[in-house]
Amino acid sequence: MPRRSKGARLQLKAARRDKAGKITHRATWIIRDNGRDISTGCASDEITAAEQALKEYIASKYTPKRKAQDIESIPIGDVLSIYLDAELAKLRDRFKIAENDEETIPGIRKFKNRIGRLNDWWGAKMLADVDGEQCRQFAKERGNKGGSRRDLEDLRAAINHHAAEGYHRGIVKITLPTKGEARDKWLTRADAAKLIWRCWRYREMQKMSRGPLKGQKVATGKRPLRHLARFILIGVYSGSRAGAIAAASPIPAIGRAFVDLDRGIYYRRRQGDAKTNKRQPPVPIPPRLLAHLRRWHQIDHHAKHFVEFNGKPVTSVKTAFKTAVRLAGLGVGISPHTLRHTAATWLMQRGADPWQAAGYLGMSLDVLLNTYGHHHPDYLADAVEKIAKRERKIEGNRGSFGSVLRLGREKK
Repeated sequence: MPRRSKGARLQLKAARRDKAGKITHRATWIIRDNGRDISTGCASDEITAAEQALKEYIASKYTPKRKAQDIESIPIGDVLSIYLDAELAKLRDRFKIAENDEETIPGIRKFKNRIGRLNDWWGAKMLADVDGEQCRQFAKERGNKGGSRRDLEDLRAAINHHAAEGYHRGIVKITLPTKGEARDKWLTRADAAKLIWRCWRYREMQKMSRGPLKGQKVATGKRPLRHLARFILIGVYSGSRAGAIAAASPIPAIGRAFVDLDRGIYYRRRQGDAKTNKRQPPVPIPPRLLAHLRRWHQIDHHAKHFVEFNGKPVTSVKTAFKTAVRLAGLGVGISPHTLRHTAATWLMQRGADPWQAAGYLGMSLDVLLNTYGHHHPDYLADAVEKIAKRERKIEGNRGSFGSVLRLGREKK
């Protein structure tokens, strides 16, 4: 009877020496798997890296089934794995990066973390186990209402992708937590100016390790937030989403949002991207913003993007934005998306035509009016005027509202 396989495992391969006793090959960790030796490239003291290599090797061996099955026999872990592979391929293509560089993109890291959380809780369950009670239990244990809703949206997307590929039969429904209240946080012009100047003037502080100022923090010549000043200007003047601002470029290319400086048109959707529910229509650029963009291009005409950090396009400004908001003393609840709220609010406050404002921002008229309509100077103005307007007196009209009020006073 053949001996039972021990499965993939780590083993330390001893160092090799020549006849003189000199080490020719250092001791390294290898993966033993059913008689095969797979090198990890990790030295004897790199046990953590070797364990990670083993983990990745075991994960690569497992391939989920991709044929139609009943939901009672499909682990949710398989569904998540298939969806993860498909989405990562799309993201690598969008950002033009290799598989080894995925961790450099914050959006990819966060996506993988969400899938990891889902797999920890749902992975061993079957598709047939998904119901409202399980979803509510997940949300309860997750703790964060908004975060649990976002995670469950990924689970729903994974299940829908699995079904669209024809990998399962049956209907699986995800119950999402209720949406939170829409945020209406926006910046005044003074707040925006203060934030921009903070970003432009801020200098990195470093603790001195020697000299007369040893132990003290001293301002350096580095300006780590200046790229954010550009980001904010584009955001408040165009009302674009953060992704479109980061991708804004004076040079047309796949994966970039082209800014035509000659015609003054901002094509916000990245070239090569498919249309989605997130509307990103081309819009004319306001003269003030256009002047800034042209000047930035003249300063560095080799730059491929308007917002770059250390010569590279930014993928996320959340951390830098949080720092800038703290330095400017603007309080909590302000994020890069606040710039879009600000643009919408300013348009309404200045009495812009709602239909044109909605088109400029790339949102539906209903969303604009329901979320920002109360900022418009004409908001319910006609109703306010009509509710207090006195009715014109008509001879013989004894049943008017005014006569009823007078009658009530006479009786008193």
